Amino acid sequence: MSEVDRLQALRERIDTLDRQLQILISERAQCAQQVGAIKQAAGATGNFYRPEREAQVLRRVIEANQGPLSSEEMARLFREIMSACLALEEPLKIAFLGPEGTFTQAAALKHFGKSIRSIPLRAIDEVFREVEAGSADYGVVPVENSTEGVVNHTLDMFLQSPLRICGEVQMRINHHLITRVNELTAIRRIYSHRQSLAQCREWLDANLPRIEQIEVSSNGEAALRVRDEVDAAAIAGQGAADIYQLPTLVRNIEDEPNNTTRFLIIGAQPITPSGDDKTALLVASLNRPGALFNLLEPLARNNVSMTRIESRPSRRGMWDYVFFIDLDGHVQDAPVAAALTQLREQASLFRVLGSYPKGVL
Repeated sequence: MSEVDRLQALRERIDTLDRQLQILISERAQCAQQVGAIKQAAGATGNFYRPEREAQVLRRVIEANQGPLSSEEMARLFREIMSACLALEEPLKIAFLGPEGTFTQAAALKHFGKSIRSIPLRAIDEVFREVEAGSADYGVVPVENSTEGVVNHTLDMFLQSPLRICGEVQMRINHHLITRVNELTAIRRIYSHRQSLAQCREWLDANLPRIEQIEVSSNGEAALRVRDEVDAAAIAGQGAADIYQLPTLVRNIEDEPNNTTRFLIIGAQPITPSGDDKTALLVASLNRPGALFNLLEPLARNNVSMTRIESRPSRRGMWDYVFFIDLDGHVQDAPVAAALTQLREQASLFRVLGSYPKGVL
């Protein structure tokens, strides 16, 4: 068989597979519609998105993946299929820290897929309020960066908001210098979010040491400003460069090559166990010797692993603090339930912020 014949045979095979894939995807969509109809007949209201179910599906996809596509790419494809199927009833309304082009928007699309209705907002507290009011089904907010640490505004919002954590997304963050100018010497000022400026501090000191740095609410806003200025630059991601049609002058200017940001999905409903979960707590104790030990000791006693702890001023009095704690496991797991019952007895303030599936990728 000649090379031309082999290529033709492969193309015909691809065409056959494409037709089979289309039939199977349509069949899956019909099943999703039937699930929605059954739930509606049973009296269910609201959106039918189930984070624990999607996490289970994606884990099975990753476990079964044999290449040549990477597990991340295979999970992305299935995420988009699930997103499109869910949107047959009504697209999810997702609020995020905007404007368009922010890393938070990229995290929202990574978690929910592109078949959603995006709601860009100007500040983290606005995202919380939009979800609390029911104008959005879920919100996406940044919570910590591997280089710069926690996003305090997000943690502080949980002190006053009734919302729960419903999921998490981790994203590798690449910062680019985007601008309409053609060389570094023509730049007079740089716009970016405070955390992005900090994550590129060494590069900026070495390459643009005397240029004015202007903090804005998001990298999307930075790109929006630079679009209309001839001597300015923004530090932002590729998404912002594409949306605002700005050239990238220098790529990957972040100081740490593994710079990663974690985002939280916030919503109103509790999430049932997925099989590999995380629980977030908000706790406080009286300011007395051994108070923190007494809070944490029930975790060790019940063999529950604490993966993170952060302290924040409680706003209830001077030098009074609350603790944000992440645990392995779900509140319905017996060891976690036992530990939390004992911990509650030691706490002056105790709240489960949510049990939710660990980020798949």
